[in-house]
Amino acid sequence: MEEKFGDNGDIREVRLNKYLSEAGVCSRREADRLIEKGMVKVDGKTAAVGMKVAPGQEITVGEKKVSRKEEAVVLAVNKPRGIVCTEDPREKDNIIRFLDYPVRITYVGRLDKESEGLLLMTNNGDIINRIMRARNSHEKEYLVTVDRPVTEDFLSGMAGGVPILDTVTRPCEIKKTGKYEFTIILTQGLNRQIRRMCEVFGYKVKELRRIRVMNIRLGNLKPGEYRTLTGEELKELYRLLRDSSSEPACMQHE
Repeated sequence: MEEKFGDNGDIREVRLNKYLSEAGVCSRREADRLIEKGMVKVDGKTAAVGMKVAPGQEITVGEKKVSRKEEAVVLAVNKPRGIVCTEDPREKDNIIRFLDYPVRITYVGRLDKESEGLLLMTNNGDIINRIMRARNSHEKEYLVTVDRPVTEDFLSGMAGGVPILDTVTRPCEIKKTGKYEFTIILTQGLNRQIRRMCEVFGYKVKELRRIRVMNIRLGNLKPGEYRTLTGEELKELYRLLRDSSSEPACMQHE
């Protein structure tokens, strides 16, 4: 990360929420929530929202030390059903505790508790913001099983845009893969979007698995397993993100 220097040549302080975002912990907004909950400490003292930190200070979130200088980690994780995408330590089944990775990382986009499949996790805040920014329209693909036979009317209705949450979903690609099964490619991440879309047409989702995020595929990963991205995957991911906005983003839901 490029540091900014003041007039006297010293490295300037940065806001704590920006520091946490650039360390890959979470978005700036989520960082403020963690600070408000008293989960963040600077040099052993509980942090305050809006405070600034300088190089050399020790930043911890929970029991883990945070650093912007750590080597970038990007993992593909197969999140099992029942695991919750949250940083909240009060949730015993949260994804951070479940994975127990030795370096401080966080998730890129949520999967709800009942859903499973591909979850990207990283300590690189720039990747998080570029993927999460809604206007960047990055593809995410899902395999969905529903409780009724998939019809052509259902497919065309889902593809054209569905009124949910006081908006209309973006047009999407959808393909029938079985009597009760289909794949769908979204470029947005509204709260429980696929489940809500299906409910509009009288369908209930029985199983939902994310199988792709941009160029990264779930492949043969079993629930609970993870792997580091290959060099080729990272190279292509960075290429796809090159022209994306990296302005701080709110966390999206799937």
